[in-house]
Amino acid sequence: MGSLLVLSGGHPYEEGPFDELIHALGNWDVTHLVHPEAEQKVADGALNEADALLFYDMGGYTFADGAVAVRAPSQAFRKAITQRFSSGKGAVAMHHALAGWAEWPEWHDWLGGQFHYQPGKHGPDSGYRHDVAYDARIVASHPVTQGLPESFSVTDELYLCPIDESAITPLARAEGFDFTRDNFYSAANAVAGEMFSREGWDHPQGSNCVAWESRTCPAPLVYLQFGDGPDTYANPHVRRMLEQALEYTSGGTA
Repeated sequence: MGSLLVLSGGHPYEEGPFDELIHALGNWDVTHLVHPEAEQKVADGALNEADALLFYDMGGYTFADGAVAVRAPSQAFRKAITQRFSSGKGAVAMHHALAGWAEWPEWHDWLGGQFHYQPGKHGPDSGYRHDVAYDARIVASHPVTQGLPESFSVTDELYLCPIDESAITPLARAEGFDFTRDNFYSAANAVAGEMFSREGWDHPQGSNCVAWESRTCPAPLVYLQFGDGPDTYANPHVRRMLEQALEYTSGGTA
């Protein structure tokens, strides 16, 4: 039995269904750490014994009074993650982890993309859309996609945000939904209290890639945009992809 370390916190989710999911992904001894404790535990060496690592966290944010403050992770946390990847041990990142640690550029360089809550030098804030029904089409023969149908139905939240396709190997794309400004809502407006608003907001057309492997991380790093809530947790094809991603990035230790 291999060991799986799961990091969460910084973004709301339904704890019971998520707990059921992470204990149904293979023969893992699961440790689940939640921020802010998770950041300190990783800094103190929690990664040392973990065969597999799942990021379902969104660290580095404080939301209050219609505004958001961001900070970088501790130097010890960054060092622990960097050393893990440098040693060849990989990880899986899921859903809102694409937004986590906005002030840690290397994290997003490895991931190949970033969801932005505020506009800045990078351009506009990013877009979100809940409960989108779409088809996930497999676009690569890969250990993460083995045994999956060519296409399967998903109902989940999607993002409109920068994704550097030159830095990734696409594994699945969303079909049946256009990644354009008119189909998403502004994250900055949501922070300001105006949910489901695109007033005063614009964004260029985005990538429809919803699953990929990093080409820039020194270890296997897979990102799956699936994962907003219980409907997606229960999707058997998403579960299979996640289970195989953990197995793949851990070096087959499950």
